[in-house]
Amino acid sequence: MKNIVFSKHALDKIEILKKHKIIIEKKVIEETIIKPDSIDIGYKDRLVAQKTLDETHVLRVVYEESGKNVTVITIYPGRRKRYEKD
Repeated sequence: MKNIVFSKHALDKIEILKKHKIIIEKKVIEETIIKPDSIDIGYKDRLVAQKTLDETHVLRVVYEESGKNVTVITIYPGRRKRYEKD
């Protein structure tokens, strides 16, 4: 099991989302990395794990792996229709 570490930006993003009444717990972010519905390659070859949040939304977690650590770079919710492939 890899050690999951949150960047300052990711922690700030969690707080920003809370202010907008979107509560994303660290546990949900960790589960998204451990058991994603899908994984894409993003900017700078970072991994983007995706998991369904509800009927219309997904959670996307951008992260990097290095040795035994996984560093969460950022998170963001998105609409399923935008990110899910047919």
